[in-house]
Order: sequence, then structure tokens, then C-alpha cells
Amino acid sequence: MAPRVTLQTIADHLGVSRMTVSNAFSKPDQLSAVLRERILAAARELGYVGPDPAARALAKGTTGAVGVLLTSSLRFAFTDLVATGFLGAIAEELGPTGLAITLLTSSDCGDVIPARDVAMDGALVYSCDPTSAAVEYLFRRRLPLVYVDQDPVDGISSVNVDDRSGARAAARHLVDLGHREIGLLMSGLHGPHGIVTPEDVAIDGHASKQRLLGWLDALDAAGVRPLIARQTGITLEQAKAGARLLLDRPDRPTAILCFSDAVAYGVLQVAADLGIRVPEELSVAGFDDNPLAVQVRPALTTVRQDVEAKGRAAAAALTAAIAAARTGEPATPQRVLLPTELVVRDSTAPPPA
Repeated sequence: MAPRVTLQTIADHLGVSRMTVSNAFSKPDQLSAVLRERILAAARELGYVGPDPAARALAKGTTGAVGVLLTSSLRFAFTDLVATGFLGAIAEELGPTGLAITLLTSSDCGDVIPARDVAMDGALVYSCDPTSAAVEYLFRRRLPLVYVDQDPVDGISSVNVDDRSGARAAARHLVDLGHREIGLLMSGLHGPHGIVTPEDVAIDGHASKQRLLGWLDALDAAGVRPLIARQTGITLEQAKAGARLLLDRPDRPTAILCFSDAVAYGVLQVAADLGIRVPEELSVAGFDDNPLAVQVRPALTTVRQDVEAKGRAAAAALTAAIAAARTGEPATPQRVLLPTELVVRDSTAPPPA
């Protein structure tokens, strides 16, 4: 086995000090361009890739990574179109800073608890249960945090979209078209599932709560009492199961407001299976305006949120919080509320006569 190449190896090879070699990697402004290039060329020749990341992090007091705390399943980050767009915007915003992204599950992983054990300089808490042990661990570590799609908390920056206003606009759109028999299709892991009443529906998360409030703002004003179905999760099959609760019944609604475009896609599939024409016999409205909304037929009426802007705002707020923590200066929490916009397409129309 070849001997290990170290900073001292390069220093001996060039006849310079070990500190001079170290500065070539960590403090390039301390050296002339010619000397630094000599050192880097010698490092390449000898097979040295650079200082050990763990040792460098220990010396600098920083890890060069930020965490993104997700729900219990990391698959969500790779399969949900809204999540992938959000994470992509974060990665692009953080690129020039040199900070890397570490995805964290909010579930325990045996002896390893990511929120407790993974080294990071700060974290984004993204659409998670605020009472989970993972969030508590991040608090106890005193890490700089930013909440995204969460209820705002004193002392912590937050980035949200105006879910309530967007949901209100979608519900009012259906009421203005003449619909009075309207269904709501939601999702959640806790509480009752199936057909529920507005009084008994359990809410998982900030976005669900705000969207329900927005829908009810418009429906209550119009004297409409909705039929509410609550499914157990966010997969397509679960969305279809929830859609059947609303559509496979004699008193089915003439319009359905869906928690997301992915859920609305499940409604469109069940409507096709049951021979219900959209929008002639059933209007369907989603939320998010993810790429799926214009790919399905009919194209989906939905509420647009700017996922790219949300990712950029979250990354900027976190880097500001990390910078403040490094200087010891008190950080001023940011409160970002991004607008939403109703996008009317082909999946909504007046109710059948």
C-alpha cells in the first residue's frame, strides 16, 4: 500500500512550510498565484485531494452542510413534484455559498436519529409535525432554523404561501359557476378518515389547515355545507380511494376541491372509471399548479404557488440565520408570505342542469 500523502509530504517535496501548503487550500489570498499553483500542481502529482473534511470542519467550527427535515419518508423528496421543485430551488440558491444539502427524515432510524446525530450548520423544517421528536432535537441543538409550510413560531424565520387566500379563490370560483353540492378531498395521517364533518375533520399541518379555512370562508359565505372526505396519505391509490368516497354514491357532489394537484389527478382517474365526464358532470380544482396540472386532460384548474420563490426565500433566510449565529449577533426573524393565484383551465364548468 502506498504511503499516505499529507500536507507535510507536499511541504517536504517543495521545500516549504506545512502552513504554506495549508494556506494554498484554506487561505489562498495569503499566497502569490504562482506559489499556490506550484503547491496545487505538486498535490495533484502526489495524489493529494485536499485537507480532511472532518478535520477542516472541526478547525473552522462549521460543517458546510444544512439539513432539510422532511416527513417520515424521504421518498417524498424524489416523487412529489412540489417537493422536488422546492428542493431544486434551494440547491440552486445555496450553490454559490458552498453549502451542501442533507435530507433528514423525521422518523428514528434505529440507533441513529438524523436530527440529533447528523452534523449541520442549520436546518429547514419543511411541512413537518411541529411536535415531533426530530423538531425538538433541532431546537435543543440550538441550530439556526427556518420553518417552511409550518405555523410561524416566535424567534424563528418562516416562509409560507398564502394558502388560505388561494383556497378561498378556488372555492369562490366554483360557487360563482353555480355549484352548491361541493366536495372537499383532504389527506392526513392522524385522526378520522373517510367522510367527516367540518367540525370533526382533523388537520395535519399548516397548509391543510389554511386551505380548509380558505375553502370554508367562501363556502360558508355562500351557505354551502361541503361533503368532506379525508384519505390516509398522499399516494395516487390513496387519492383514488378518497375520490371514490365522494363519487361512488347517489348524492355525489358536482364539484370537488382537492388539497393538491396530485390528489386531483386521482379524482380525474376515478371519475373516468365511473363514467363521469369532467367538466360536464363534475368540476375538479387542485392546488399547487405543479407540472401535472397541464399534462392531464382536461387541464386542471388549480391554485398556483411559486415553489421556486419559496425555495429561494427559504435558503436565503437560512443563510442569513447561519451568518448571524456565526457572528453572535441577534438575528431578526423573517416572515415571508408568498402570494397565490387562481389559474382557471378546462376542468371546471357550471354544474349540469
